[in-house]
Amino acid sequence: MDAKQLHTTSTPHSRAYKALLQAGPRLKLLHQVHSQIVVSGSHNSLSLITNLIVLACAAGSITYTRKLFFSLPYPDSFLFSSLITSCSKNHFPLDAILFYRRMLVPHLQPSNYIFTAVIKSCAELSALRIGRIVHCHALVRGYGLDSFIEAALVSFYAKCGDLGIARKVFDEIPERTVVAWNSMIAGYEQNGFAEEAIGLFRQMRELGVGFDLATLVSVLSACSQVGALELGCWVHAVMHNGFQTNVVLGTSLINMYARCGSVSKARQVFDSMTERNVVSWTAMISGYGMHGYGREAMELFHEMRAHGPPPNDVTFVAVLSGCAHAGLVQEGRKAFASMREDFGLAPQMEHHVCMVDMLGRAGHLREAFQYIKRLYPVKPAPAVWTAMLGACKTHKDFDLGVQVAEHLLAAEPENPGHYAHIRSPDTNGCTGLSAFMYIRATTGYVKAFNQWSMSVTSICLLFPDMFKITGFSSTISIACPSV
Repeated sequence: MDAKQLHTTSTPHSRAYKALLQAGPRLKLLHQVHSQIVVSGSHNSLSLITNLIVLACAAGSITYTRKLFFSLPYPDSFLFSSLITSCSKNHFPLDAILFYRRMLVPHLQPSNYIFTAVIKSCAELSALRIGRIVHCHALVRGYGLDSFIEAALVSFYAKCGDLGIARKVFDEIPERTVVAWNSMIAGYEQNGFAEEAIGLFRQMRELGVGFDLATLVSVLSACSQVGALELGCWVHAVMHNGFQTNVVLGTSLINMYARCGSVSKARQVFDSMTERNVVSWTAMISGYGMHGYGREAMELFHEMRAHGPPPNDVTFVAVLSGCAHAGLVQEGRKAFASMREDFGLAPQMEHHVCMVDMLGRAGHLREAFQYIKRLYPVKPAPAVWTAMLGACKTHKDFDLGVQVAEHLLAAEPENPGHYAHIRSPDTNGCTGLSAFMYIRATTGYVKAFNQWSMSVTSICLLFPDMFKITGFSSTISIACPSV
């Protein structure tokens, strides 16, 4: 069978084509239509098979999509373009890249749509090396100035954390679309450079470039990071003049107001929303919890259970964190129990951290320590031990604190932040050095040096009042074994 036979096209009014349109992205119906196509002899039509492949991918069956593709001996450029674009759109990024690689074998020419889809897939996978290769391919094919590809490249490099190259690509775009601006602003915001994101947005306004809802979502997230309440209020005012507030934008406003300390404004936005999803409810519960309004957080959580969507893992993190900050131990215990009993959610490490933090803050140190021990054989994350150590320091439980600190350093011995967390500055000169740190230093947990020198007059480790050491020189040298 040659390629010409495969290019026999079906008419738009054929029975198979109509059945395909009626089936849509529903896998069972697509199997039935596929059978009709084979029986009718229309399986040689590339246009029909192309539509079938796209719908199979949209239905979420990448296995069926692959099977259909590999049944064709001579796929053409249009089929590859449709397939790669559909894989990228329906979050099968690896397949999009593999089909692109397969397309290069018969030396077919990729279009700008294919390059855009493949670059987006590389961004989703944070596949920096592969994305750079695809970038080179696009330049060689003459698509270096294509606005869609350039915007996709900005987003790709930003998501991979290479903001320098992302900004270089952005600056070299001769006519920047709103998509390119959004990609660069979002790249800054998502990588923690909120000030740069806000500065670029101001530059965008000065140049008279129109912005859209995606721009405002990124700007509100940047405002949340740096507490830019004034700019956030300006965005809120702009939304009332020409922008229809959707659930994403409304949730961004809730986050912004809550993180900037205006919980009442966040609640006003929440109450004004005609559509709320689980993210919206969670954002408002988290807003209450982070500012110590535990009772209000629990009331909203109960309202969510009664009238809202089912809570997810993140919701319970917000609830438990709110209970920890407000000292609502019993309410926190009940909420934690309801995760598995009422919603079938298995507690993750984030929930265990919240439980330890809640019990520790309330002074239930032994119960918190036993809770951690019951996690085994699951290895507790360092954050669990950090929360436990903070509680020991707050409630002056020196003996337990030494045990917890030992577990913390054993979990991440080369993290300098843990040593900084363990130590505590002294305001009245030399107060002591914990026996624990001496043991740890002499058994090789501090691997960066062969000798440790610590000024006792400036540093006091773990608990200042644990020992009262007098008569020592200003510096203690602790020999560490070579590593």
